[in-house]
Amino acid sequence: MTVAVRPAADTVSNAIATPEKEQPYDALGLKPDEYAKIREILGRRPTSGELAMYSVMWSEHCSYKSSKNYLKQFGQKVTPGMKKNLMVGMGENAGVIDVGEGWAVTFKIESHNHPSYIEPFQGAATGVGGIVRDIISMGARPVAVMDALRFGAIDDPDTARVVHGVVSGISFYGNCLGLPNIGGETVFDSVYQANPLVNALSVGVLRHEDLHLANATGAGNKVVLFGARTGGDGIGGASILASDTFSEGGPTKRPAVQVGDPFAEKVLIECCLELYKEKLVEGIQDLGAAGISCATSELASNGDGGMFIELEKVLLRDPNLTAEEILMSESQERMMAVVAPDKLEGFLAVTSKWDVETSVLGEVTDSGRLIINWHGEEIVNVDPRTVAVDGPVYDRPVAYPTWIDALQADTASALPRATDPETLREQFLALLGSPNLADPSWITDQYDNYVLGNTALSFPDDGGMIRVDEESGLGFAIATDANGRYCQLDPYRGAQLALAEAYRNVSATGAVPVGISDCLNFGSPENPEVMWQFSQTVEGLSDGCLELEIPVTGGNVSFYNQTGDVPIHPTPVIAVLGVIDDVARRVPSGWQDDGHNIYLLGITREELDGSAWAGVVHDHLGGRPPVVDLAQEAALGGLLHAASQGSLVDSAHDLSEGGLAQALAEAVLRFGVGARVWLGDICERDGIDASVALFSESAGRVIVSVPREDDVKFLGLCEGRDYPVLRIGVTDVTAPGIEIQDQFTITLDELQARHRGTLPAAFGA
Repeated sequence: MTVAVRPAADTVSNAIATPEKEQPYDALGLKPDEYAKIREILGRRPTSGELAMYSVMWSEHCSYKSSKNYLKQFGQKVTPGMKKNLMVGMGENAGVIDVGEGWAVTFKIESHNHPSYIEPFQGAATGVGGIVRDIISMGARPVAVMDALRFGAIDDPDTARVVHGVVSGISFYGNCLGLPNIGGETVFDSVYQANPLVNALSVGVLRHEDLHLANATGAGNKVVLFGARTGGDGIGGASILASDTFSEGGPTKRPAVQVGDPFAEKVLIECCLELYKEKLVEGIQDLGAAGISCATSELASNGDGGMFIELEKVLLRDPNLTAEEILMSESQERMMAVVAPDKLEGFLAVTSKWDVETSVLGEVTDSGRLIINWHGEEIVNVDPRTVAVDGPVYDRPVAYPTWIDALQADTASALPRATDPETLREQFLALLGSPNLADPSWITDQYDNYVLGNTALSFPDDGGMIRVDEESGLGFAIATDANGRYCQLDPYRGAQLALAEAYRNVSATGAVPVGISDCLNFGSPENPEVMWQFSQTVEGLSDGCLELEIPVTGGNVSFYNQTGDVPIHPTPVIAVLGVIDDVARRVPSGWQDDGHNIYLLGITREELDGSAWAGVVHDHLGGRPPVVDLAQEAALGGLLHAASQGSLVDSAHDLSEGGLAQALAEAVLRFGVGARVWLGDICERDGIDASVALFSESAGRVIVSVPREDDVKFLGLCEGRDYPVLRIGVTDVTAPGIEIQDQFTITLDELQARHRGTLPAAFGA
């Protein structure tokens, strides 16, 4: 009988004895100067295990080395008002907001982009799983998920592969977890052809006293790994797959995509919540990007600074894994806990009850070093801060794009605008059925929106809403938004428009915005023009948050979203969270009753640059995005909240992509109640024509429906707050659909057919 011989480990003593040994640092994503820096830090060459740890933790995906200098603005541009409800901000697994009555909400959005192109199903599924574990690690029960998706052109042969895989992966994982998917967005654009964006968001709720932060404090406390066994999936995912561009020939790194098991995660959720409830843990860290390398170095860095691990005690799915592979594996559904010795027995009893495999790997020390042994031999001995905190920080070259002046000069004002009713009607329907404005229920119907029984609003309303407390009705609303076309034209203003739109969507539900999380998706940071876009975006977003007095609680940066030399449009996805004191006062996005007056709040300007109208009707992108007035947005939010508190509005729907035309169509389709609308007063007051009235994407606008008995109060509210308001129509159950007086009529059946047919035609029933 032959016995497998374990290969000799590259030990610290061996590293000292063989300083000139060549190491494959470049294959692990490290640059020559970074490798030299590691040798300088250690005073010797790294062991293979140390090299593995540094490579994943110093990757762009984990270390934010190209973005750190810019992200500091979110912590610098802060007012006392922004801190008022902020319990946990940036730097932790997820931000936490005090929502009142002893309740807190934790939320975060992150990217899983490259894996979702290579293996769409598993890439998207594990994106959901990873963000949910971030929520668990804060001591919260996950209660909802959302996703912001961007795919290539809808008619490209490869788009269907990615769409089917991503949507199936999200629905499989979220539905198996029993979490409602309450909203998000879906965009099709050829700029995302080989670089789809899968940005996953999760929200959790907890009592204030249940908040936990992940750190390794208290010498002698045990370090415990629990959950799924460690396998070979995801190795190098953070350092190689997520931190590099795709070549022209396409990616080939399939082993770097993780494999998810939502049923294991469902058990892990309940197990963690019981461990918290019984006060059996000092803290819990999820194992996501960079796996054990990340969890050990971050826990040690956030605590007393020392940890000793015996790596052979890790339970494996594949017994042939090397020590380096175990350190780098990104196998899913794993958590690491710090447990006091006198509570270890109770901890193990709980994990045994939930049938969750557990192994005690080591303990917290006061040595200030992270030491990892492999079968009695020392293979890692580092200062954990050099791995997890004090990695390289780059001031990348920044260059104003050579092409942007010409792009901005190519304004949509030169495009022909319709003057006859029939052409206006055709364009109205063309927008309604265009891929980015068509009904996405082919996607959203695959998700469970109402599991757990606390969903108050979901797609197609402006924001998702969840009840937090059954007794009081306390709840939260959340919305995600971004417009890559606007950001390509002007990343500073585009970022603020994304913030304004998400803020407005939350306000339209009746909630008060209180915090944001962002997922910043860009091309290669090694491209100076991309870094200019990034710098402008962060500046615009941080300035906008300061003006709105709403804090950034955390988020994610995703670079290298490009193929060859062609980056995606800058795509900062902004998630805004709002609080509502009673979900019974929620406001849907469409009207349900006859005879209510329809009001337009805000001013309409000739702002067609970057609009859906310019893109769909004229295949045009150029000019400057709409003006954004954040003081006006805050005033509008306050007005909408007051109107919902007084039960003065029965519906509210923001105006954004597609302008008034799209908002009217969606408000009619929401409950199937028609409307008669007139444009004359808008055109006269704002000095515009019918095309601009219908298709302009001016910000700061919402349509609301008001019962006639509340007209005087509502108009008094608008007048008292000095917000522009204009009556533009009336709801009418006898109307065939939408009747735009003196222009055209579109029946409800025609609206439905055009709006709902696009995605099924592209992707099947």
